[in-house]
Amino acid sequence: MKPRFLCLAALTVLVSLSAVASCTYAVQLKKIKLPPGFRIDMYASDVPGARSMALGSKGTLFVGAREDKVYAVTDSDGDNRADKVRVIAAGLNMPNGVAFRNGSLYVAEVSRVIRYDNIEGKLGNPPAPIVVSDKFPAETHHGWKFIRFGPDGMLYVPVGAPCNICEPGDPYAAILRMKPDGTGLEVYARGIRNTVGFDWRPGTDELWFTDNGRDWLGEDSPPDELNRAPKKGMHFGYPYFHGKGIRDPEYGDKKDPKDYTPPAMELGPHVASLGMRFYTGSMFPDKYRGRIFIAEHGSWNRSVPVGYRITMVRLDGGRAVSYDVFAEGWLQGINAWGRPVDVQVMPDGALLVSDDRAGVIYRISYTNPR
Repeated sequence: MKPRFLCLAALTVLVSLSAVASCTYAVQLKKIKLPPGFRIDMYASDVPGARSMALGSKGTLFVGAREDKVYAVTDSDGDNRADKVRVIAAGLNMPNGVAFRNGSLYVAEVSRVIRYDNIEGKLGNPPAPIVVSDKFPAETHHGWKFIRFGPDGMLYVPVGAPCNICEPGDPYAAILRMKPDGTGLEVYARGIRNTVGFDWRPGTDELWFTDNGRDWLGEDSPPDELNRAPKKGMHFGYPYFHGKGIRDPEYGDKKDPKDYTPPAMELGPHVASLGMRFYTGSMFPDKYRGRIFIAEHGSWNRSVPVGYRITMVRLDGGRAVSYDVFAEGWLQGINAWGRPVDVQVMPDGALLVSDDRAGVIYRISYTNPR
């Protein structure tokens, strides 16, 4: 029987561990604060290390992880709760990134991208992967990848800086792109320390992406960034400049800030902004259409933690004009029981959120009539 996350199950004599876990998360979810009219529910409660998400054409939710597995999450009866979580790949090298195109699942490991063909027809017996490209560096520092197909049909693959702060040169600290068969690999944008989330503004070819700021410049500096890259060849400042004008103490004197593109919006310092999506659904009220939702994984090196929340950026005429909290409560005082990683807009307009600390997927919906 599909779990309904009823705490009463934990009171029975023959209680299972999964029932206890469900009860725990039912209690924890009450701590999440959302705008009026919104609610958060458990979508899937057994997805260890859940990270980046991609939706298949038949409704399968594919989820990568920082460990070694990739999951397929299915809701066969359409009640907005997962029926089954399958491990469809194991023994991989930090398969954080997943992308779906023409029936195939693309998975990004540290040094290569692989592909599983006709995957939704073979969830119970996945095919052997095909290597699309193995031309990426093997360094694991910022080696986990978020991947997506752009409106140009190219697969975008970032390569993070192999350090906190350094001058690594190509292909590091960049977003690359290639054709679906792995050919034509090229650098699209540079000066990006570590992006783990990007999307294209609806109706345009404008790439927007989050970027994690460097460490050890203080608790409140530098900010994370939301950047806009409408064309190939732009440089976003790393390692020379951070935010909208912070000169790096080690590398900043080497360059002129006028040669680099500042962020479209400064985000919180050390919030670890990861997955992001433009909201394209119709469930949320009209004012949320076109807003950017960002999963903030949370700080690890501040005395007072920040992040551990979902934020949103509002655009006006294509320009980022505000940055606000949408969902919070995963951080309680200085302790965090969950860490949001990625967001995914579903066909019905609900927003899924992955959490690699709790190992779950949440569903945020709007319940008030419009």
